[in-house]
Amino acid sequence: MTEIDDLERALREPEDAAGTGSRPLPDLTAAAQAADLLDVAYARLDSPVGTLLLASTPVGLVRVAYLDGHEEEGTVLQDMAARVSPRVLAAPRRLDATRRELDDYFAGRRHGFDLALDWRLMTAFARRILTATAAIPYGALATYQEVAAEAGSPRGFRAAGNALGSNPLPIVIPCHRVVHAGGGLGGYTGGLDRKRTLLAIERGQAPLTGS
Repeated sequence: MTEIDDLERALREPEDAAGTGSRPLPDLTAAAQAADLLDVAYARLDSPVGTLLLASTPVGLVRVAYLDGHEEEGTVLQDMAARVSPRVLAAPRRLDATRRELDDYFAGRRHGFDLALDWRLMTAFARRILTATAAIPYGALATYQEVAAEAGSPRGFRAAGNALGSNPLPIVIPCHRVVHAGGGLGGYTGGLDRKRTLLAIERGQAPLTGS
């Protein structure tokens, strides 16, 4: 078996992708990148809303997941292996730009993101909803009805809520800015405490360090 065969086998093993196998990840990461076998790179980021798992493909950022009990890292990695590519590996340097922009956002220095996005984990309807959501300005709010109407489905606000609830790129696509017409917060993929924290950060009212 060739070295590339070994790499491909390792990249298909969820326990190695999650960093729990016996292979030395730094060597494997370098070899996989050199052989152009790394399809999904991931890294973690500590933030005021807990630990985030960030994943990127050659197209762009494909996943932002809340960890700390909301989602298990291994489950997120297995989902990406099944839906994107089995070649998933920790490669923090590939996420440096994303981590810098998120750090700046949490510190109040950045009001928008300049990141290429990979939309493949969204249905066509969800992409329309999330594209409309991405246009909500920093610090502003929109209702579920307004987002649905902007996406071309004015009566589809319940379906819009489902699409927002399954947003694979929270924070970067700011579904936390979408609320009920009556003033209630609505739901949020990371829980309402995180939604409140993100809205408070954008109002300059939240602590900008710690988790």
